[in-house]
Amino acid sequence: MKKLLWWLIAGSSGGPNRARIILMLNERPYNAHQLAEDLDLNYKTVRHHLKVLEENNVVTSSGKQKYGELYFLSDKMSDNFHVFDEIWKNLRK
Repeated sequence: MKKLLWWLIAGSSGGPNRARIILMLNERPYNAHQLAEDLDLNYKTVRHHLKVLEENNVVTSSGKQKYGELYFLSDKMSDNFHVFDEIWKNLRK
């Protein structure tokens, strides 16, 4: 999981936005529209990052392809949030 998170967060230009999404979903579930508004990002950008995170088992959703579907951290991500937190703190220095 550590290598995957390094790649998702530090390995591309979209990493910081993915990290911000993970941080928000650690607090509570959100739908893509709420994330876009709260993060001041384009809705399509948020949907792209959610797709990448979901394909890599970092997030999961409440209902496939339904408007307003909620996103949550996956159980695997929740169990490894400390790994993400370590990486994010390292990158924020």
